[in-house]
Amino acid sequence: MAQGRILRNVTLLAICQALFYMANTIAISTSPLVGLQYAPSPALATLPLGFQFLGTMLTTVPASYLMKWLGRRGGLLIGACFGVLAGLLGAFAIRRGDFPLFVAAGFLYGMFSAFAQYYRFAAADAADAGGAGGAAARRARAISWVMAGGVVAAILGPELAKATREALPPYIFAGSYLAIAGLGMLGVTALLFLRMPRPSLAERSRGGRPLLEILRMPGALTAVFSAVTAYVTMNLLMTATPLAMTSCGHAFSDTARVIQWHVVGMFGPSFVSGHLIARFGARRIILAGILFMLLTVAVATSGVEVENFAIALFLLGLGWNFMFVGGTTLLTSCHRPEEKAKVQGLNDLVLFTSVTLSASSSGALENLLGWQTMNLLALPGLLLVALVTLASMRRRAPEPVAG
Repeated sequence: MAQGRILRNVTLLAICQALFYMANTIAISTSPLVGLQYAPSPALATLPLGFQFLGTMLTTVPASYLMKWLGRRGGLLIGACFGVLAGLLGAFAIRRGDFPLFVAAGFLYGMFSAFAQYYRFAAADAADAGGAGGAAARRARAISWVMAGGVVAAILGPELAKATREALPPYIFAGSYLAIAGLGMLGVTALLFLRMPRPSLAERSRGGRPLLEILRMPGALTAVFSAVTAYVTMNLLMTATPLAMTSCGHAFSDTARVIQWHVVGMFGPSFVSGHLIARFGARRIILAGILFMLLTVAVATSGVEVENFAIALFLLGLGWNFMFVGGTTLLTSCHRPEEKAKVQGLNDLVLFTSVTLSASSSGALENLLGWQTMNLLALPGLLLVALVTLASMRRRAPEPVAG
């Protein structure tokens, strides 16, 4: 009975994750283009995207605390409703040609995104419902399976964006934002079938250790460093890739193919990374992810042919997956029930603040330093995470793994 409930909940969360990533593909690929149509100045074209990141940053911590009191199902339902509202408002803004209204839609979408980041933590909670034995292994598998929803989005997201671009002529992209609203509504429907226990009295308690004390734990520090470094490195290099390939004279079709390989690298390993974490432990998988990242730098700095970009971006995706899923899994074992909201909220606040800054600076860094130097800039952070992870492994008993 317990295993069947876990499977159902994790499957529903994976579906919601896939729907979110599909919406994300549409929003990120169309927002600057809509902004270019309606902004009073081309310099403001990315303002809606900036407000999207701002909405995510400002909502991560409140979303975590809301779920502490309402439970995962209630909190995630509210988040999915923000996705519906964002899509409807975006379509209405395009229909009116109202740029400030479209910026507001971007902020609402960012709120939806903040709640959606907790699908992976909800998967860990769903796995815990199976009992005490083997909980760490179940959490690792559940998190990785939910992240695997990105594979579906990588295939269907771009196709949906293309199919809905001119669905409501003459309002270009209005149909795309109605599609976002529809994906949000599908998420609401799926979440209605989610069956997870309400937060216990221990979870809703205001007690627990101070955050600084928790972060001084080797596991917590490793988890946060791993997730943040993985996301910042991936974001910097991924967003700079189209600019770098263009400056190297490569065609847009080559760039699209390289990004596609990158997305496969990001989400494809999720079908096995949870099992690998259960078998070898989260810290070893984080170290494997760092190795893939280092290989990325080696390949990227060895040449600027299309093959160099394709192999480097695929390895970058692999490294991100192992470091991010490994870090997320490790973080779930570093807090008590009453500390869950503040620890996970702080983790995602730091994470998405860093992602916002890296996305904003990527183009300028590529223009100033060049592609190969940008790759070399990733080395200090990766080596620091490796040292922290190795030190964490030495300061504790060997990590339990599944047989």
